[in-house]
Amino acid sequence: MAERLLIRALKGGKNTKIVILNGKNITKMPSVLEKLPGLKTLYLQNNQISKVCPEISSLTQLTALNLGNNLLEEVPEEMKYLTSLKKLHLFRNKIHRFASGVCDGLQSLILLNLNNNQLTWIPQEISRLKNLRCLSVNHNQLASIPREVCFLENLSELQLNYNQLVCIPKEIKFLKKLRKLLLSRNNIKSLPEGLCNLFNLRILDVAGNVIQMFPPGFQDLKLREFYCEGNPLFLKQPVSAIKQEDVWSLQEITSRFIMNQLAEKNPFLMKAIKWYPQVRSIISQGRKCAICEKFFLTIWLGCVEFFSPSKNWKISRNLQLVPLRILICSYKCFYQRNPNIFGIAQV
Repeated sequence: MAERLLIRALKGGKNTKIVILNGKNITKMPSVLEKLPGLKTLYLQNNQISKVCPEISSLTQLTALNLGNNLLEEVPEEMKYLTSLKKLHLFRNKIHRFASGVCDGLQSLILLNLNNNQLTWIPQEISRLKNLRCLSVNHNQLASIPREVCFLENLSELQLNYNQLVCIPKEIKFLKKLRKLLLSRNNIKSLPEGLCNLFNLRILDVAGNVIQMFPPGFQDLKLREFYCEGNPLFLKQPVSAIKQEDVWSLQEITSRFIMNQLAEKNPFLMKAIKWYPQVRSIISQGRKCAICEKFFLTIWLGCVEFFSPSKNWKISRNLQLVPLRILICSYKCFYQRNPNIFGIAQV
């Protein structure tokens, strides 16, 4: 049957645009495909192909390639010659690595589907896929993702469900076009504050992680769907503080003064700070108090404020309040707020 379909395709020559050979028990990719230079779509899923034939490099007009549910062990190097390729499906293989240089030629790629493979890492070179809009790596073995993923400026959908992730790079703030972020069933403990800068984000799924609270500014996201069931979220139960007010260190006093003067653009300090890189390094760790809005260095107390999800959010069942982490600069500052709406998260 596969032979007949190939013969028919070959008769079409340059005019053949689509070849579909799904589920034909093919063990080797047909090398005669090189005789179809005008091919646009090639479907070979549900076969037993373990390697890509070198002749595929001649298919420079190919825009869609589906090799899902085969026996590939890597994202093959031959893919880099498919300069017109827009959609690449490699789901349900045995892929555990990217061949060297494979990302170099895929400048037209907008969708990459690597679901249900054995990947433990994603190469930094993925940042070369400048036009990528959808990256799906569900059901793999990723313990981390490289910060370079966050430099895919056209990415609108990122799927990383069912991996072993423990954190998300802070550089995620650069994915300004991201609309859909799926992170369910990982081991993520917290989300970076930069996530709250993704104002185009509409769908966020963090179900089944170990998140206790969300970063400040989270309530301002314009989400339409938000799923967080299966996380040990803080309940609205304030806890009595046990930390006593201490005398600030000289470094803390000096740092607070300098940071707040810099915030007011003190010309003397603005000029002087350029000559002291060590001081710049210290004050770069400063944070802004959620209560008094002054800058400080030492985090004395981390507190949780609870807010109700927007009525526009489609949310997990029974989710009534979302815990939001805020930072305060001192024990005294904490008691300027009504203790009935706070729970102390860390002391």
